[in-house]
Amino acid sequence: MFPNIPFDRVNWFTSGFLVITFFTAVIGTPIYFVSFGFDPVILGIFATMFAASGMSITLGYHRLFAHKAFKAKKPVKIFTLLFGAAAFEDSALDWASDHRNHHKHVDGDEDPYDISKGFFWAHMGWIFFKLYPRELNNVNDLKKDSLVMWQHKHHRLIGMLVGIALPTLIGALHNGWVGALGGFLVGGIARLVAVQHSTFLINSLCHTMGKRPYDSGTSARDHWFMAIFTFGEGYHNYHHSFQHDYRNGVKPWQLDPTKWTIWTLEKLGLVSHLRRVSDEKIVLAELREIKSQTEAQIVDNQGWKLITCSTRQEAYEKLVEISHQLTEGYHELEKAAADRIKMSRENLTYWRDQTTRAAEQITMMRHLQATSVA
Repeated sequence: MFPNIPFDRVNWFTSGFLVITFFTAVIGTPIYFVSFGFDPVILGIFATMFAASGMSITLGYHRLFAHKAFKAKKPVKIFTLLFGAAAFEDSALDWASDHRNHHKHVDGDEDPYDISKGFFWAHMGWIFFKLYPRELNNVNDLKKDSLVMWQHKHHRLIGMLVGIALPTLIGALHNGWVGALGGFLVGGIARLVAVQHSTFLINSLCHTMGKRPYDSGTSARDHWFMAIFTFGEGYHNYHHSFQHDYRNGVKPWQLDPTKWTIWTLEKLGLVSHLRRVSDEKIVLAELREIKSQTEAQIVDNQGWKLITCSTRQEAYEKLVEISHQLTEGYHELEKAAADRIKMSRENLTYWRDQTTRAAEQITMMRHLQATSVA
C-alpha cells in the first residue's frame, strides 16, 4: 500500500510513543480543561516541568555534553540528566552522538537530521527510521563519565519517574484524582510533547527560515522567535559557526536564557571553564560573510557601471567602495584574531556598523535590480 516507506527500518517503539503522546496531548489536554477548568497549580506544574526539562536539554544535553562548552559539577550534571530524561529525547549519550554527527556532516547524507531530505525528515522523520545501528564512536569522552553511563542505561525508567510520575504525584497531592489526571496530561504528556517539538523545530525550522549572518555555506539560520521557546537555541547560524561557545545569543538584545543560567551557575561555583569565542572572531565571521555577499552582488551587476541611470551607477560605485573597506577590515580583524590581539570596542563597533551598511546597500541593489527587470 505504501511502497516508498521502508517498514523494515521503522522504529516502532519510538514511532508509537511519539504518535500516541502527540495525539494524547492535543486531544486529552483540551478535554481536561473543558471538563475541570484552568487550574493555576496544574499550569504551574506544566511551566515548571517545561522549564526544567527544556533547560536540561539545552544546557545539559546540548551545550554541556554534546559540545563541552563548559565544565559542570555533579549537582548540575545530575539535575540535567534526570530532567533531560524527562524530555524523552533519548539518553544524553545517544543525543550527543547524533548531534556531533549533525555538526560534522551538516547538510550531508550522514547528517542524522539532514534538511535536504525534507522538513518533516529533519523535524522528526529521522527518528522514525533505523538508518543504521548507532556506533557511538564519537562520544568516548562521555563514556568515561559514570553519571552519563548510568543515565544511558536507565533513561527510560528515569523519564517515566521524573517526567510522568512526578507531575502526576504533585497533581494528586494538590487535588486528588482530578489533580493527578491534570498532572499526568498537562505536566507530563503535553509538556513532553511541547519540549520535544521545540527541540525538533531547531533541526527543521532553523535550517529553513531565518538569517545567516555568519555563514551562508550552511543551512543553519538564526531565528529569534525560536529562541523564545528553546531557551536561546534559535540563533542557530551562530551556533554552527561557533559550536563550542557556551552562548548562542551573543548580541545584547538576543534572548538566551541558557547562557544567562550558565553564567549564573559559574558565579555560584557550580560550573567552570566557560568557552567563549572572542569578539574579534565573531566580527571577522560577520565581515567574511557580508564581504562574500558584496562581491557576489558586484559581479552580478557589473554592467551597471556602463548604463546611463545615475541612481544605479551610484549604487554600484557605492557597493564597490564598501567592498574595498570590508576587505581592509577583514584583513585587520583576521590578523587580530590570529595573533589574539584585543581590538577596542570602538573599532569592533565600527566594523559591525560597516557590515550593517553593506547589508543595506545590498538590499538597495537587489531592489533596483528587481525594478529594472520589472
